Amino acid sequence: YIPSRAPFDFYTKEFEKGLELYSNGVLIMNKCGDLLPDYFGFVQGLVDSADLSLNISREILQHDRQLQFIAKKIKEKIKSELLSMLKDERESYETFFNNFGKTLKFGLYSDWGTNKEMLQDLVMFYSSTEKKLVTFDEYVSRMKEDQKYIYYAAGENVNSIAKLPQTELVADSGFEILYLTDEIDEFAIKVLMNYKEKEFKNISSADLDLKQEDEKEQESSEEDRDIFSFMKEALNNKVKEVRASKRLKTHPVCLATEGELSIEMEKVLKAMPDSMAGDVHAEKILEINTEHQMFTKIKSSYENDREKLKKLANVLYNQALLIEGLPIDDPVQYANDVYELIEK
Repeated sequence: YIPSRAPFDFYTKEFEKGLELYSNGVLIMNKCGDLLPDYFGFVQGLVDSADLSLNISREILQHDRQLQFIAKKIKEKIKSELLSMLKDERESYETFFNNFGKTLKFGLYSDWGTNKEMLQDLVMFYSSTEKKLVTFDEYVSRMKEDQKYIYYAAGENVNSIAKLPQTELVADSGFEILYLTDEIDEFAIKVLMNYKEKEFKNISSADLDLKQEDEKEQESSEEDRDIFSFMKEALNNKVKEVRASKRLKTHPVCLATEGELSIEMEKVLKAMPDSMAGDVHAEKILEINTEHQMFTKIKSSYENDREKLKKLANVLYNQALLIEGLPIDDPVQYANDVYELIEK
């Protein structure tokens, strides 16, 4: 059976998974961890088999073929029961997932996706359009005919993700976005790679591959390249590139990323001990909305006051960091730059 709520130590190293193991009614082991994979470690209960020896040692038991067969059947049974709950008792399943869903996502990530077939239909994420938890299968069933990707956005919570500037173009194009709010989520998505041949796409990716992006790119003027080059230099190469945004509509600025490492993944890795994560950085791109009134001030500063533009570039970059929940290097300097720009 599955407990109604997670034990207080469930997500700690101290938690010990396992089922009671009996042979013909005689207890062999109080907690046989080999009967359950880690991702189903929340299941409690007992197993009674007539085919196990009472005198078998714990070491030999780990390699017992009969026990391995029993464990395989238990794993399949658990998945079957969870799928039935998902289909017939949706509210109960969502309660279960809120308690234990994180361990299923850890299961997807562990062993580099070898548990994909077992777990991908059991995980759920909050949907921007449905306003509730949904499965990958439900998302794909609603995809538009011309939709290439399963779009997702990562952040601390649903409310903060919904406000991200990067969501504007995707949402306004009518595409559903999955909100990833647990630290493990994006790592699991990266390992999963695709679902039913539909690749996953972070809405902060440098290239969203949307028709609307191509239209904006054609309208963008090449004369602004010198301005963006100057801004990049003013930022001392804190970003890989400064460029006109093809995704922003009402916001003046945002960060995009290139490569496999996203901003949220950077935050998670940086929170680890230095020896584990090292000096990791996402390849950041500062995107400027050339249709926003802020860009008029940027162009004016480039033509008349480039020292002002240096401060403006740093302020916009720091604001983009704050939107992403990232710390800024020098809060005092940031505040002073804001004051000076207001005075001017």
